[in-house]
Amino acid sequence: MVAVYFIAAYLVGSVSSAILVCRAMGQPDPRSSGSGNPGATNVLRQSGKLPAFLTLVGDIAKGFVPVLFGTLSDAQPICVAALGAGAFIGHLFPVFFQFQGGKGVATLIGVLFGISWWLGLAFAACWLAVAAITRYSSLSALVAAASSPVFAWWLGFDMIIVVTVGCLVVLLFWRHDANIRKLLAGEESKIGQKKHNASPE
Repeated sequence: MVAVYFIAAYLVGSVSSAILVCRAMGQPDPRSSGSGNPGATNVLRQSGKLPAFLTLVGDIAKGFVPVLFGTLSDAQPICVAALGAGAFIGHLFPVFFQFQGGKGVATLIGVLFGISWWLGLAFAACWLAVAAITRYSSLSALVAAASSPVFAWWLGFDMIIVVTVGCLVVLLFWRHDANIRKLLAGEESKIGQKKHNASPE
């Protein structure tokens, strides 16, 4: 049953919101324009606010809906963890789109909210606090993500949930390797700058 949950959620996560939204609205494929990342930030830079908003909603939803299904159906924690992991990995490596996926922040947010509104709100509050202080979108996402396993542990979730969230965070950091290098070199753009190289998704 755990494998079934994982595969089903992986297929949901493999539906690339950025690519589908851009195709439907006659916009450039985000994989071949801008940063090449099929996420909301690149769509915003290349295609504008509405396509980016729809991409963001879609990426959050595909993490949120499968996990919420698990929590509402009183699935065992390992099954909820499988749903979250499947959706997240599907977003990063979508089978329907040559495994060229996004960086995972929006989908992780959806997973966290699906597990618990408190967990999702803790992530959001951490992101906002770091963003207000540093004005770096990518740094805010990384700090909030790194804090998520701690939040999950503090809120008393089953250890399989805590460990799974931690593993997803490791993958997210790996996908943000370029952003991390820019942050360390002082080259990452801040929120509101005309040329915005940070990518929260």
